[in-house]
Amino acid sequence: MKTLYEVQQVLKRYGIFIYVGKRLWDIELMMIELKKIHEQGLIEDDEYLKAYLVLKQEHRVEEQKEMENKE
Repeated sequence: MKTLYEVQQVLKRYGIFIYVGKRLWDIELMMIELKKIHEQGLIEDDEYLKAYLVLKQEHRVEEQKEMENKE
């Protein structure tokens, strides 16, 4: 798992569709939902970790973009 799209597909398997309108917020909400399905034991640890790392990376990229736009 290497892309945000792949993480979205994992969430979709559980009926979770996220679109808030701002990419950063979408990523944050995906992190919350991913954590919930992991805590419920619906997703394996390795898949959870891969998805979480993708989300963390995408979050960093979006935060960096926002910082650059403020300058």
